[in-house]
Amino acid sequence: MNDIKFSLADVQNTRDTRRIAINRAGIRAIRHPVKITDNDSGIQHTVAMFNMYVNLPHHFKGVHMSRFVEILNSHESEISVESFEGILRAMVKKLETESGGIEMTFPYFINKTAPVSRVKSLLDYEVTFIGEIKNGSYSFTMKIIVPVTSLCPCSKQISAYGAHNQRSHMSISIRTNSCVWIEELIRMAEDQASCELYGLLKRSDEKYVTEKAYDNPKFVEDVVRDIAEMLNRDTRIESYIVESENFESIHNHSAYALIEQTRIKN
Repeated sequence: MNDIKFSLADVQNTRDTRRIAINRAGIRAIRHPVKITDNDSGIQHTVAMFNMYVNLPHHFKGVHMSRFVEILNSHESEISVESFEGILRAMVKKLETESGGIEMTFPYFINKTAPVSRVKSLLDYEVTFIGEIKNGSYSFTMKIIVPVTSLCPCSKQISAYGAHNQRSHMSISIRTNSCVWIEELIRMAEDQASCELYGLLKRSDEKYVTEKAYDNPKFVEDVVRDIAEMLNRDTRIESYIVESENFESIHNHSAYALIEQTRIKN
């Protein structure tokens, strides 16, 4: 039997006549296993959620969506802040465009030691790498969400005994001129909380963290200002957004504060 040769129509590669460019076209919410380089020169195996997109010039009908998946599958080596630019530039080149972006969100685990019993346990943090290329220029943002404990100064001041506390999410987004490790940002956030969280606590540890939070009450406004002071002193940080949200234990709403800052270049 003779081989039957035929070609399949490439509709996405046809010309569009509406002359309207699209700012972002791509894929969202695709999960893919990744290996993350940590501060101890080790490797964490985790699963990330990716959003990947490029700009689409007005004369292109559509984007070859399968190429985004090809990019993910061709970069199985360790992912780090330093390697992220190379992945993004490979994507932009493969999609034959000038601008694009990758957002990668993943759980990052740290093995923490309880303050009294010294028992070890893992605690997870949400980390996002955001890379963008616009007309050949690359920018990178790293964002972390750190769960902590906060205790209300007002409640402590007016109550005859006790004070209401709650779990809080502290968020830090940064752009830098040199490497800042995930662990460094987490430490900054936890140091400014009423008390940090642990995956596993014995009774002696529970006593410690409860009393530490009581001795260190903070409003959401205190938290973001204290973290901002630390970031302002760090010359590696070019810009940042710091957020704190307290999931109130005695109200049906959250308390929230944000500080955004860009370092003025001389």
